[in-house]
Amino acid sequence: MTDTNQSKTDFAGTYFERDAVLRLASLSRILSWVVLSIYILTTLLSLFQFLPQFFSGAFYDKGMSFVNVLNLFTPYLVQPLPGIFCFIVLQMASSALLIFLDMEDNTRRAARK
Repeated sequence: MTDTNQSKTDFAGTYFERDAVLRLASLSRILSWVVLSIYILTTLLSLFQFLPQFFSGAFYDKGMSFVNVLNLFTPYLVQPLPGIFCFIVLQMASSALLIFLDMEDNTRRAARK
């Protein structure tokens, strides 16, 4: 066994490719915006389809209270929530991948010194 005084800079012990992780993080960010926009678009289309029916009296019941009217709008307020949740999770995954890459890079720099 021979000992060398040189420090190696090309460590081959990684289980990932840096470029692949960056592409995955970028894809996650793009996909999060696509999912959010689809959910918001479908919510707006459903709401704009419902509003003319509501104002024309298609959903009116005799003796209907204000709370009953609010209950008619509840599904349209809840509909974009899964899209918002998916958006947040995909954005967090993308940020976590970038943080892990930074941690790995900082660990390598510290090991070289």
